Amino acid sequence: MENSVPRTVEEVFSDFKSRRAALIKALTTDVEKFYQQCDPEKENLCLYGLPNETWEVNLPVEEVPPELPEPALGINFARDGMQEKDWLSLVAVHSDSWLLSVAFYFGARFGFGKSERKRLFQMINDLPTVFEVVTGAAKQTRDPPHNNSNKSKSSGKPRQPESQLKAVKVSPPKMENDSGEEEEEEEDEQGATLCGACGDNYATDEFWICCDICERWFHGKCVKITPAKAEHIKQYKCPSCSSKRAKVSN
Repeated sequence: MENSVPRTVEEVFSDFKSRRAALIKALTTDVEKFYQQCDPEKENLCLYGLPNETWEVNLPVEEVPPELPEPALGINFARDGMQEKDWLSLVAVHSDSWLLSVAFYFGARFGFGKSERKRLFQMINDLPTVFEVVTGAAKQTRDPPHNNSNKSKSSGKPRQPESQLKAVKVSPPKMENDSGEEEEEEEDEQGATLCGACGDNYATDEFWICCDICERWFHGKCVKITPAKAEHIKQYKCPSCSSKRAKVSN
């Protein structure tokens, strides 16, 4: 089925990137063609991303067990039962799951150890997910820095995960009675980023959002902002900054 089977971490990651690029193409630039091919009247269909960066909508392979993990089955059946945006998001989520399963299938097949699996995941995790690209979340959210060794102001541009990210946490602009206490609250003794609302540390598996006024980071759950809601926010103001603006206008 494959011309060359990836055997090293770098080869598996290259295979992952190629398949990912193909899936993103199907769900963005080729979305009309993809939509038409997912006819609900047809049998169970799957979306495949191929190592040559092309995609195809096809029936699942007949061999059992399959040579590679299979994508989500029957994506065409849900097409007309929900809004197109929601359907594409659903396919994107399943595509992310499939990409990971293929990558770690290769890892298991060729005996990757703990350090190799960790390195592979870190390389994959530096890329936005297919879901984030398709929904626009990759443009709206920015990763909180793990330390304060490289402070610079965020420009609000889409993040570039494949290059070295610059830390975006800077000292809040001095407004009203700013004594610098807020900056102290943002970092613990090791310089880790803390939530401006609850004071807990940054965790990679949690959604965070940065205030564009004071540039403090917050758990989405603490300020009642979901990734979906963040997609439609051009400039986010935390509750504190919003209340300050209200006092000034009054």
